[in-house]
Amino acid sequence: MRTDIFARLDREPEPPKIEIPRMSRTRATLFGGTLAIYLAIVVAVLASSWLVVLDWKIMLFRPYQQWQQLHAFLDYFVVLGQRGPTAVMIAAWLGWRSWRQHTLRPLLVLGASLLLLNVTVGAVKLGLGRLGPHYATQIGSAELFAGGDIFPSGHTANAVVTWGILAYLATTPRARRYLSIGSSVVALGVGATTVYLGTHWLSDVLLGWVAGLLILLALPWFEPTIARTETAVFALREQWRERRRTVSEPAAAGEPWPVIVPQLPAQEGEDAARSPVGTAHSGRNTTGRNTTAQLTQPRPHATARSERTPTAPAGSRRPPRSRPVTGG
Repeated sequence: MRTDIFARLDREPEPPKIEIPRMSRTRATLFGGTLAIYLAIVVAVLASSWLVVLDWKIMLFRPYQQWQQLHAFLDYFVVLGQRGPTAVMIAAWLGWRSWRQHTLRPLLVLGASLLLLNVTVGAVKLGLGRLGPHYATQIGSAELFAGGDIFPSGHTANAVVTWGILAYLATTPRARRYLSIGSSVVALGVGATTVYLGTHWLSDVLLGWVAGLLILLALPWFEPTIARTETAVFALREQWRERRRTVSEPAAAGEPWPVIVPQLPAQEGEDAARSPVGTAHSGRNTTGRNTTAQLTQPRPHATARSERTPTAPAGSRRPPRSRPVTGG
C-alpha cells in the first residue's frame, strides 16, 4: 500500500487550469509607487521628522491605559500576526489546496513569500537597530542604531503577507475580492493592536504594512522559479517511485527463485528400503531431489552387516574353564 504524500493526488480528477498572475504594467506601477512610500518612511524616521514626533505623542498617550477593557481581547488578537501560528494555519489550508489541485504551487508560493519576508524585513530591522517604545531612552529621539529590532514591524508585515497570500492564490474574482478585504482587515487590526499595546511605534507599523505589500506585488517575478522548483520536485518523486518498483520486482524476470531442499543421507542395505524417508519420497521425481532408487541404493563403500568379516573367531568368546589337576 502506497503511503507517500502524493499518492492521493493521482486518484483525484484533473483540476481546472489555474491562472498564474503576471507582472503587468499596472502591477509594476503599483510596486514602484509602494517602494517610493517605503523609502519615504525610512527617510522620515532617519531625519527625526514630524513622523517621529507623532510616534512620541501616541506613545505618551498610552492607549493601553486609556482603553483597558480591550487589553485582554487584543492580547489574543495580535497572535494573528505572529509568524509561527499563522504559518502553520495557512500552510495547513494551502496543503489541502495542493492536494485538491494536483500542484505544489500554493505551498511553494507561501514558502517563497515567507523567505522574502524574513530576508528583507530582517535585514532592515538589524541594520537600523531601533528600540521600541518601552525601551526608549530619550524623548523625541528616533532611537535608531541602538541595538533594537522593531523597525519595521514584523507582526504587521507578516500579517499582510500571510493572509494576503490567500487572496493572491484565489482562483475566482469573487473569492479574490472577499479574501482581499478579509486579509486587509486582519493586517490593519494587527498593526493597530501593536500600537495600542505599546510594542511598536506608529512608523514601525506603517513601514510593516508597506513592506508586506511590496512582497505581494513582487511575487509574479518569482513565479518562473516556483514553476521550475515544482517540476524538479515531481521529477524526484518519479525517480523515487521507479527505484521502489525496481527493488520490488524479481531479480531476473521469468526465472524462479532457487529452492534449497535438504538432502537426507541414504541408509545402508535393507534398512534404507524399509525407511519411512524412502517411502515418503518414493513417488517424487522433482529435479534436484533424490528418487527412490537413489535413496535405497547402497553406497559403494558400504556393505551389509552380514557380509562384514568378523574380527573375532566364531564360537563362544569366553575362555575355557581350567580344571584342577588331580594326582594319584
